[in-house]
Amino acid sequence: MPILTADMSAGTLVAWKKKAGDMVKRGDIIAEVETDKGLIDVEVFASGTIERILVEPGATVPTGAVLAIIREEAAGPAAAPLAPSGPPPVSPRVRAAAAPAVPVSPTAPGRARISPLARKLAAELGIDLATLQGTGPGGVIRREDIERAAAARAEGPRKEPRLALDRSARLRQTIGAAMARSKREIPHYYLGTTIDMQRALGWLAEENARRPVADRLLYGVLLIKAVALALHETPELNSVWRGAEAVPGPGIHVGVAISLRGGGLVAPALHDTDRQSFGDLMRSFVDLVRRARSGGLRSSELSDPTITVTSLGEQGVESVFGIIYPPQVAIVGFGKIVERPWSVDGQIVSRPVITATLSADHRVSDGHRGGLFLAAVERLLQEPARL
Repeated sequence: MPILTADMSAGTLVAWKKKAGDMVKRGDIIAEVETDKGLIDVEVFASGTIERILVEPGATVPTGAVLAIIREEAAGPAAAPLAPSGPPPVSPRVRAAAAPAVPVSPTAPGRARISPLARKLAAELGIDLATLQGTGPGGVIRREDIERAAAARAEGPRKEPRLALDRSARLRQTIGAAMARSKREIPHYYLGTTIDMQRALGWLAEENARRPVADRLLYGVLLIKAVALALHETPELNSVWRGAEAVPGPGIHVGVAISLRGGGLVAPALHDTDRQSFGDLMRSFVDLVRRARSGGLRSSELSDPTITVTSLGEQGVESVFGIIYPPQVAIVGFGKIVERPWSVDGQIVSRPVITATLSADHRVSDGHRGGLFLAAVERLLQEPARL
């Protein structure tokens, strides 16, 4: 069970997308997991054959628990079948560990098979489990079954707002716990600068005039790309904590803060942001926002961000100083673009400007390095054609 949020301790396995005996390759979607962030597609990180499924749909298991055993392609013949007297021999090449799973409630006469999350939701909404037919594998009652039953009741329209409120409250609790941990454990420092956006916006207008309407760029992708490239000059800001030390990120995977329709937010990763063209980055960004708000984010998109970019410009905010999202060591904020008096060659003119901020972990960098990073972002935005 992957860790998908900073304070995630367990997840509910909703469904398997593969079965024992199937061949899988790195990056395949192998399962669907429910967390406080919603339904997440879990990817497999080894290529090989699924030897055994260890956790049944509906089970809530702790992070780190083994969901299945995969024999990698170079691992040789399959392991011997499980004997009743004990566990099977497992070679070092088999991806397994000893973490126990917390099973779904067992089937008993008159007792429905239901995940703990669905049982809790049923109790909150007053749903009689005996009246439900589960749509999950093996007849397991899932969260969706509870929601449908609540909507079908005569008072369903009055309960639906409460259901949305419950979801929002759970998500807000998760975010709150992560942010409290961040402020408690991370010594933040904060920097800000104001950037002249006239050249960037002028270039963007010319570039969009050459593009089909469907392929036009938002100025936000210029900001994201500038952040990604500036990290080449201050790579320590592109790090994550592993145990007692910060280690360099495996790539520059910028997490983008996305507000959700029901409240709360997620910050999934745009993988290899620095290497994507503007067109690819725009398509990736639009797709990420769509899937974040409708469901279908991949586990790697939630676990891989190495730095986060947040913007409240659409809400009219001129500057935002974010709280670092563990295990990252920095977050960059952008406000809205506003017209301000600006000095150019001794003359006061009106220019579109934006406020960029950096919140960073003082254990990993200092104000001098953070200042160099913001200066690099500003310099890159003055030469948008080279981004």
